[in-house]
Amino acid sequence: MHARDWFLVFIAIFIPPLAVWLKRGFFTKDLLINFLLFLLGFFPGLIHALYVISCHPYEENEARYSHLSSSDDNYGSLA
Repeated sequence: MHARDWFLVFIAIFIPPLAVWLKRGFFTKDLLINFLLFLLGFFPGLIHALYVISCHPYEENEARYSHLSSSDDNYGSLA
């Protein structure tokens, strides 16, 4: 797990819907499900929040680094 995911786990221990909101966004099914489970009880909301965090691991923005992995045959040439 990435450090950001561990931070979300720490947040989920206190407020599970907040962790799901930070992980998946505001208008998502995951947040609605988690909020309803949280209303039923703290532990169902916590378990669901941990499930969401573990099923959607943190991924670095690959678009930012895509130019580094492409091989360009004309790199450095003037023509």
